[in-house]
Amino acid sequence: MTPAELSTVDGKPVLRFERTLRHSPAKVWRAITEPKELANWFPALISAEPKAGAKMEFTFPGEDEVSYGEVLEYDSPKVYAFRWNSDVLRFELLPAEDGCVLVFTHTVDAGARFTVARNAAGWDVCLAALVAQLDGRTEEPLDHRPLMLSYLREYQLARGETTEDGVRFVLDVVWHPFETVWAALTGGKPVEIGQEPPLPCTIGPVPAGRVTAVDAPRGLTYRWTHDGEPAGLVRWRLVHDPELATYVELTQTIPAKLSGVRATVLGAWQERLEQLFADLLRGT
Repeated sequence: MTPAELSTVDGKPVLRFERTLRHSPAKVWRAITEPKELANWFPALISAEPKAGAKMEFTFPGEDEVSYGEVLEYDSPKVYAFRWNSDVLRFELLPAEDGCVLVFTHTVDAGARFTVARNAAGWDVCLAALVAQLDGRTEEPLDHRPLMLSYLREYQLARGETTEDGVRFVLDVVWHPFETVWAALTGGKPVEIGQEPPLPCTIGPVPAGRVTAVDAPRGLTYRWTHDGEPAGLVRWRLVHDPELATYVELTQTIPAKLSGVRATVLGAWQERLEQLFADLLRGT
C-alpha cells in the first residue's frame, strides 16, 4: 500500500492516493460511481444523479443526519469529482497495462489541516476495501490506528506554532469524548486549584507551578516557572466542533525575555502531544 501524499494547493491541504488496479476502467468506474457498489467500501451512503451539477446527499448507516454536496465533474469513465460539505473528492482513472491507475485526491478545508491523519488513514482503509471488492476477496479491514499515528508523525500534525505571546498547538483527538481525553490528561484523578498539575499535562523543560483554573472535563490552566519565578501560563482546552473535530488546544505564554526557550518548548510539547495521541488510540 502506497501511503498518501500531503501537499498544499491554493492554501488548502490535499491528500493524494494512487492505486494500480488489475481491472478495466469500466469496472473500476462502476465501483466508484454506482451507489450499490459504493456501499461496499465508501464511508457514507450517497444519493445523487450521475451528472455534473447534481445535488448530493450523504448519510451514515444507522444515523439520521444528512450532509450535502454537489457533483463537480462526471466524465465517464475518466473523472468523478464532487463536493462533500466543504471538502472536494476527486477520482481519476488513468489507462495502464493490464488495468488502470486510480488517482484519488481529497482537498480538505483550509482550517482543518490538523485532521488529515484521520482522513488519510480512513481513506487507506476504504481504498483497501475497494481493491478487495474489485479482486473478489473478503478480508478483515485494515487497523486504522497505527495508520493514523504514522500519518500524524509523518505530517508533523502535532507541531505547534509561535504566537505573539507564546506558542499554540492543536491536536485532533478523533472524536474521543471529553471525559476520555480528560482522564488521559489527569490520570483519572481529581484536579483542584492550588495543587500541582497532573504529570501528563506537563513537560520537563517547563517547570510547573500551581493550577490556577479548572473546568473539568474541558480544561485546566496552571502557572509555569523559570528559575523559581512565575513566568507564564499553560492552558489545556478541549473543544468539540460537530462538523470538524474534537480537539485539544494547548497554549503557553512566554515572556519576551524568555523567547529563547521557544524552540525547546515547541519540540517538547510536540513529543508530548504525539504520545497523548498514541495513548488515546491504544484505548480505542
